[in-house]
Amino acid sequence: MPTLAPLLETPRLRLRMHTADDWEPMTALWTHPETVRHIGGGVIGSRHDVWFRILRHIGHWAAIGYGYWAIEDRASGAFIGSAGLGDYRREMDPPFHGEPEAGWTIHPEHKGKGYATEAMQAVFAWAEAQGLPPAFCIIDPENHPSLRVAEKLGFRPAGTAVLRGNTVQVLRR
Repeated sequence: MPTLAPLLETPRLRLRMHTADDWEPMTALWTHPETVRHIGGGVIGSRHDVWFRILRHIGHWAAIGYGYWAIEDRASGAFIGSAGLGDYRREMDPPFHGEPEAGWTIHPEHKGKGYATEAMQAVFAWAEAQGLPPAFCIIDPENHPSLRVAEKLGFRPAGTAVLRGNTVQVLRR
């Protein structure tokens, strides 16, 4: 399979393009209740939905030149989660179209180890080298761990938006 996403490495992590082989670990991630507790209020739904998520991650690279990386532990090769930038053209008020939206999802068994921060620091270093504009992110106001990660990454509150009937915190770098 051709690689559209560059390989990024940190002292502990390898960020690589998603592949079809990520289906099982991504299913374990996205069907875990703790993962989705602050993302729409329920599991993604099915292995089918997870497959489409993987295709969306790969497709971002082909369509717009940036996207999400799969995160692996460099020492063991274990799948940890996903992180990157997207353009989801979300139907939210106010809209944020054409700006990179940062996001990270770490499997619950790997949370609390600084992996999201470390991965996103590598993503932002790459994005800045590519000349991408500053990113924004949206986070459920009750998702305190992600809000702490965002703060460590230099995000600051920039208001709120309504997405699927829920109020989300908008943050900008």
